[in-house]
Amino acid sequence: MEKINKRLLIVDDDKQIRELLAFDIAQSGYIVDTALDGQEGLKKALENNYDLILLDVMMPKMNGYDVCKNIRIAKPDIPILLLTAKGTIEDKTQGFDCGADDYLIKPFEIQEVLLRIRALLRRGESSQKQATKEVLRAGDIEILPDSLEALILDKKVKLTPTEFEILYCMMQHINSPVTLATLLDEVWGYGSDEDVRMVRVHVGGLRQKIEQNTRNPKYLHTVVNVGYKLTPFGSFEE
Repeated sequence: MEKINKRLLIVDDDKQIRELLAFDIAQSGYIVDTALDGQEGLKKALENNYDLILLDVMMPKMNGYDVCKNIRIAKPDIPILLLTAKGTIEDKTQGFDCGADDYLIKPFEIQEVLLRIRALLRRGESSQKQATKEVLRAGDIEILPDSLEALILDKKVKLTPTEFEILYCMMQHINSPVTLATLLDEVWGYGSDEDVRMVRVHVGGLRQKIEQNTRNPKYLHTVVNVGYKLTPFGSFEE
């Protein structure tokens, strides 16, 4: 087994799940720490440097949503994968609103967990590499890779890593429809029919930040039965 040199934190109050995840993930070459409740998980996350955090939602002392919010404030760039039995679209929306990057519903297969881990770590490395690239700008929109921010008509907007990746992808396809499959492939590195909902939630979060009126967007438009279209100059024709 080859060491991957990536340090992960698993936060879950279910001892069996926590220990099985820790064993299987460590067997895949990762360095793994664990925490048995939300408070301990938050303390470890803030005091140590992790490459990724796997976070249960329903926990004693502090639930996963609140842990996620606090981590995201202090460490905005760290990937967070929520692990939970709560799988409605409302639950997922709440998780993404708290700053989670991905969402996996229990029960799950370890191979699916490892797939999500690899994809999130790959996206994190991609974001770091983008920091050395030239700033991208078109029309009213400018994106700043070094700080994961967007500049909309001279107003700075802080983006989550996922929102940044979506906008970065859209900036490569200005004024052209980008399919949901393309976003899943370029941003997440995998995809299924279920993950389409995840894309829509994250795009909704990005739209809230860059648009003054989300009901009548100027820049980020939905193309029915296709995906989305970015018009940084503020015009749109279907």
